[in-house]
Amino acid sequence: MGRIGISCLLPASWHFSISPVGCPRILNTNLRQILVISVLAAAVSLLYFSVVIIRNKYGRLSRDKKFQRYLARVTDIEATDTNNPNVNYGIVVDCGSSGSRIFVYCWPRHNGNPHDLLDIRQMRDKNRKPVVMKIKPGISEFATSPEKVSDYISPLLNFAAEHVPRAKHKETPLYILCTAGMRILPESQQKAILEDLLTDIPVHFDFLFSDSHAEVISGKQEGVYAWIGINFVLGRFEHIEDDDEAVVEVNIPGSESSKAILRKRTAGILDMGGVSTQIAYEVPKTVSFASSQQEEVAKNLLAEFNLGCDVHQTEHVYRVYVATFLGFGGNAARQRYEDRIFTSTVQKNRLLGKQTGLTPDTPYLDPCLPLDIKDEIQQNGQTLYLRGTGAFDLCRETIQPFMNKTNETQTSLNGVYQPPIHFQNSEFYGFSEFYYCTEDVLRMGGDYSAAAFTRAAKDYCATKWSILRERFDRGLYASHADLHRLKYQCFKSAWMFEVFHRGFSFPVNYKNLKTALQVYDKEVQWTLGAILYRTRFLPLRDIQQETFRASHAHWRGFSFVYNHYLFSGCFLVVLLAILLYLLRLRRIHRRAPRSGSAATVWLEDGLPSQKIASTL
Repeated sequence: MGRIGISCLLPASWHFSISPVGCPRILNTNLRQILVISVLAAAVSLLYFSVVIIRNKYGRLSRDKKFQRYLARVTDIEATDTNNPNVNYGIVVDCGSSGSRIFVYCWPRHNGNPHDLLDIRQMRDKNRKPVVMKIKPGISEFATSPEKVSDYISPLLNFAAEHVPRAKHKETPLYILCTAGMRILPESQQKAILEDLLTDIPVHFDFLFSDSHAEVISGKQEGVYAWIGINFVLGRFEHIEDDDEAVVEVNIPGSESSKAILRKRTAGILDMGGVSTQIAYEVPKTVSFASSQQEEVAKNLLAEFNLGCDVHQTEHVYRVYVATFLGFGGNAARQRYEDRIFTSTVQKNRLLGKQTGLTPDTPYLDPCLPLDIKDEIQQNGQTLYLRGTGAFDLCRETIQPFMNKTNETQTSLNGVYQPPIHFQNSEFYGFSEFYYCTEDVLRMGGDYSAAAFTRAAKDYCATKWSILRERFDRGLYASHADLHRLKYQCFKSAWMFEVFHRGFSFPVNYKNLKTALQVYDKEVQWTLGAILYRTRFLPLRDIQQETFRASHAHWRGFSFVYNHYLFSGCFLVVLLAILLYLLRLRRIHRRAPRSGSAATVWLEDGLPSQKIASTL
């Protein structure tokens, strides 16, 4: 029979050997070896699985954090925890032409990484509703009585003060940003209104409110803020995590001689309202100009800014093109179109002696209205009668001159400069009229296809008005679609198509336009982009507090893994010690009966056992 000997650098009493003699039959040498090996294998397996679990955990940690932030942004419907001292707040007042709205935003403490932006989201009250309030009229109505502006805006600020915890008021920035309505006022009236706000608000409210926090912003700034807000919600300012993410090569503004970097592809935005149309997109490459005049124009249309908290870091430096075109909104375009029809028809009637449009029996045939619909244009006490023919292609041809395109290269609507777009590697979102035109009646919002859109638009325009009314009465269109939408859908479809493809020069096979009303079921306001940009330096405060933790992040992770190795090693040593102790005890108990029987013999002979042993 064999003997198993085990020795290690442990106390001498731990040296032992296992002999099969005296062991139960069932514990023969092979089974005992298997027992020892099994214990060792179990310990090693435990160690291995603990290391694998730790590796998987830390390997996915950054991705999990990104996903959690992304998911929080998408499903951000929980009430804001106002009892959490680590939550910060910010307030933006949008003073528009028809009214003013206040938005309250919140964000957790910055994670300490200077490459990450603040995780800003809209504050929600205890009923999970966004903390938003609107009042009328617009602030520009107080142009002649600026001393009343503070009283006008106080209900909004009281509303915000009730929702932001009192202890946070002094560190909560307040921004009052005025848009279209204030832009048209003389500079003296603008200054008087802002001066009243800057003087009175600090007296009644403790918010962080300095001279630079109240201003009239330009259309360019508003467009940049809208672009920032959309791309923030889409997660386009985060780091590249997956190989299948769309990326783009970027020449950082101000460092064109340096090597281009790869980062996430941002989305462009198209927004067609009732009066104006706006386009904004990133220009990743250095642009060239056809002339010095074009270069001067481009300076007013290109915005370069850094969203990061460190001005020396270029990771979040962006170059964005923003252009706004007044008169190119859906309603304004229809008005321009009708003015042209009225003027040209009256002139033709006068020159040719015709009566076109002067009576319902001899209407002007409008290709941009649905088939057989009747409409009127009234100007200067005169009425021009219209009847729709529903000719979509002819309508497109008729409105093409309204694009005011020129033969100069790199231009768009009104001959305005437009940097080249890399259509094969780009993505755009179309809002407002881009969405209404595709979804309200045609029911094809979302991914845009020029072929499918023109086909649907042609069918709609060529459908008799009586049938369209019947479908409307049956509720076959979107719930917010009204008769005004049905009447001018044909014109607006043609207008949207021409602005997009002829005005902005997008090819008809372009596949990366998404028409939308919301992003991830949330209406994204330009105010989100405004507070992101204006609070971009706030992370420096948290980074300073987290410097030690951030600089030792790798060591903390290593220490955690090392502690698990140490724990597993200690567990293995203790397990082996217990096993050796039990085996040692077994040997002692196995020898005890022999010693006991010898002593009995010595006692029966009347001799001391020591002496007998010595005589032996």
